Amino acid sequence: MEYNTQLERLIIPEYGRNIQGMIKYCCSIQDREERNLCAKAIIQVMGQLNPHLRDSADYTHKLWDHIFIISEFKLDVDSPYPIPSPESFQEKPERLTYPKGKIRYKHYGKTIEDIIKKAKELPEGPERNELTRQIANHLKKSYYNWNKDSITDDVVIKNLNELSGGELKLDENASLSSHQELRGSNNGKKFFHKNNKNKHKHKHKHNNNNNRKF
Repeated sequence: MEYNTQLERLIIPEYGRNIQGMIKYCCSIQDREERNLCAKAIIQVMGQLNPHLRDSADYTHKLWDHIFIISEFKLDVDSPYPIPSPESFQEKPERLTYPKGKIRYKHYGKTIEDIIKKAKELPEGPERNELTRQIANHLKKSYYNWNKDSITDDVVIKNLNELSGGELKLDENASLSSHQELRGSNNGKKFFHKNNKNKHKHKHKHNNNNNRKF
């Protein structure tokens, strides 16, 4: 009995040993035209074995790359795509760069700091005032979502002043969302789930009453 550990290593295990054997046989064909036909037939079988690859835009290109990789780049056929080289698969990927810099208030997040920078670039006027009000409103909502504690407008204004370096100031007539409004969306979700639960309970009770009649 032959064990997999005693057999030739599978280069791309997803295609199985039969595909690898077919590609090896294709490499041994002397006639180039016949070898081309054999390679195209193998590509079709490889596509049937891996239908999930069809979701990608370069579906056929990947199959041709795979057939050359499995052949250990020994297959000499006319490919509709550039033939990859062994060196291209030995290159190490570039090191990912991670964002640097500390977030002053983690419960507000990094994005709001970027928005504040953009707001500071706007000229004085209604547009800047409205954006400042919306930023302050977002700060209040973010604080409430993370802490679930009451936060006064004075604290929001103080944090906005710190984050903007004192450049963004709320208009005297501007008003922020109340705690009731901040809780409104959450209460709406609870009310919706509660109603659904009651409907399901009522329907179940109604079905039980109908069953009792028989």
